[in-house]
Amino acid sequence: MKEISEVVIRRAVKSDAKTLIDYLEIIGGESDFLTFGPRQFGRSVEQEEEFIQSVSTRENACFIVAEVDGKIVGNLNFSGGPRQRNAHVGEFGVSVLREYWGNGIGEKLIQNLVEWAKNSEIIRKINLRVRSDNTRGIYLYKKLGFIEEGIVKRDFLINGKFYDSIIMGLLID
Repeated sequence: MKEISEVVIRRAVKSDAKTLIDYLEIIGGESDFLTFGPRQFGRSVEQEEEFIQSVSTRENACFIVAEVDGKIVGNLNFSGGPRQRNAHVGEFGVSVLREYWGNGIGEKLIQNLVEWAKNSEIIRKINLRVRSDNTRGIYLYKKLGFIEEGIVKRDFLINGKFYDSIIMGLLID
């Protein structure tokens, strides 16, 4: 665990695109709990810029980063449904560089998302999928009020082995 001074949580901006791709390439090789592995992120800088721009224009989407000493060390991406009937609910993914694990950065990112959702006047539920063997992640999500809603069998296939996921949700009222 790397000792840190202050964590800054802010919205991602287009100029973060290259740094975010470099960050995502690193974390893809640090954890098997993500939906992608090393060299599997698959976006160009231009595509990432477009993605960041697209998220910034949607009322039911949020893309934030965590910085320590000006370095991106974590991120969270939330996206609500594309249609009126499911615009109020969405799913997020969160990650933190391994050397910064244990500093509460993931927790701060999720707390920021929950506050944003409460103030959004549109988001009424936040969902996530977590691998069933990710005990640290499950503990954190439960600590923040998420409840288990179901299991998706064989949701991940990594190096020839299947892993189940737990669906968790948090109601925003």
